[in-house]
Amino acid sequence: MIDKSAKELIEEIDKKSINAKEVINFYKQRIDKHNSLINAFINTTIIDGDGVPIGIKDNICTEGVETTCASKILKGFIPPYDATVVKLLKEADFTIMGKTNLDEFAMGSSTENSSFFITKNPWNLDYVPGGSSGGSAAAVAARLVPWALGSDTGGSIRQPAAFCGVTGLKPTYGLVSRFGLVAFGSSLDQIGPITITAYDAALLLEIIASYDKNDSTSIPGNRRKYTQALNGDIKGLKIGIPKEYFIEGIEKDVKERVLEAIELLKSLGATVENISLPHTEYAVPVYYLVATAEASSNLSRFDGVQYGLRIEKENLIAMYKETRRAGFGSEVKRRIMLGTYALSSGYYDAYYLKAQKVRSLIKQDFLESFKKVDVIITPTSPTVAFKIGEKVDDPLSMYLSDIFTISVNLAGIPAISIPCGFDKNNLPVGLQIIGPALSEEIILKVADIYQRNTNWHRMIPKTFLDG
Repeated sequence: MIDKSAKELIEEIDKKSINAKEVINFYKQRIDKHNSLINAFINTTIIDGDGVPIGIKDNICTEGVETTCASKILKGFIPPYDATVVKLLKEADFTIMGKTNLDEFAMGSSTENSSFFITKNPWNLDYVPGGSSGGSAAAVAARLVPWALGSDTGGSIRQPAAFCGVTGLKPTYGLVSRFGLVAFGSSLDQIGPITITAYDAALLLEIIASYDKNDSTSIPGNRRKYTQALNGDIKGLKIGIPKEYFIEGIEKDVKERVLEAIELLKSLGATVENISLPHTEYAVPVYYLVATAEASSNLSRFDGVQYGLRIEKENLIAMYKETRRAGFGSEVKRRIMLGTYALSSGYYDAYYLKAQKVRSLIKQDFLESFKKVDVIITPTSPTVAFKIGEKVDDPLSMYLSDIFTISVNLAGIPAISIPCGFDKNNLPVGLQIIGPALSEEIILKVADIYQRNTNWHRMIPKTFLDG
C-alpha cells in the first residue's frame, strides 16, 4: 500500500480489492510508528470518514479539533467551525488523520519556527523539510498520508514539496476558498494540495476548488474537472525559460536536474524559448513589505481577549503586551514589527505603496511573457534542503530560500513543484511549472506528462520503506 498514490488507493477501494478501513488503519499505524522521527503532525486527532486519509496544515480551522498555527498564543484554541476546504473534504468523506506542523503562523521557510518542535526532512533527518508547510510535505514524503493540504503565501507549498521530493500545487489566487485559513498575508495566501503525483493534485483540487460566498476574494464559477486535462501530449507547447531564475548562486546539481527535465519535455514535443522577467530581482523586498504589512494587520486580533493564550496583568495594555510577548515567537514578532513600521505614518508611501506599485510591474512581466509562451519553467528553489540550524540565525539568507517562488504569489497565478531528481547527497530537487491565471489544467498536464516519463515522484526515503 505504501507505493500507491491516492488515485490508485481510490481505485483499489472502488474495486473492493481493499476496504477504506484497512487503508485508514494502515496509515494510522504508519503515523504511530514514524511520526516521532520527523514530527510531521502536531496532533493526530482523527476525524472519521470512509475516504482516503489526508493531513491538514494546522493553520486551517477544523471544528472541534485544536488549531494552533504552531503558536503558543493559540495553544488550546478549538474552532467552532470548519474551514470551507475542510467542509468540502468531509462532504467527500475524507478521513482527516490530524493537523500537520508548520512555521508559526506560516512565517518561515524551514518549519524551524514552530513553537512546538522542528519537523525533519524524511530524506535526511539532519535537514529541514522546507516551510512553512513542512509538516504536510514531510508527511506525504514519508507516506504517513498519501496527500495533505498546505498553504502558500510566498512558496510555502512548493518549496517544501521540492525539499521533500513530492508534488505541491499553489492554485490561482481565489480559486480555493480562504475561509477558515488563519490569515498571514491576505492578498497572497492560498490553500493547495501536497501529493505524490500531479494526478492526485488535480483530483484533490477538483474537491477543494469552488466558489465560496464567505470569501470575498473567491472566484465565481463552477468546479472544473482538472483530471480530464491529464491526457494527450504536449506537442507544440511553448515553454519559457527566464534568465533571471538561472542566476549565480544556484546550486550546480539543481541547475543540471532542471535543465535535464527541460530536455525531456523538449523530446516529448515541447518547444523552448528564452524569456526575461526583468523585475524578478525586486520580488523578495516587495514580498517582505507587502506580506509583513498584511501580517501586522491580521495578527493584531491575537491579543488575549477573545481566544487563545491570556496572561492576566494589572490592566488591559499590560495584558496585551505580556500575552503577545509570551505567545509570539521571534520570527512572528520580527515580521509584525517590520509590517507595522512599513504602514506607519510617514513611511506608508515610501515603503508599502511603492512595493504595491512594483508588485504590479512583476505581474505585468508575467502577462507579457504569457503572450509568447504557454508555461514558464524554473527551479523551485536555488538550493536543495539545508541543514537544521544552518540559517536560523540569518533571516535574510532564510528569506532568499523563496526567491524563485515569491513572484507567483505577488502575481496571483498558479504554479506546481514536482521532483526532477536528486543532488549528489541524495536530496530531492524541485522543478517549478508556472502558468497564467486559471491555467491549472495546463501546468498539471505538463507535470503529469513529465511524471509519466520519469519515476522521481515514486521514490520513498529508505527509513520509511517498511510496510
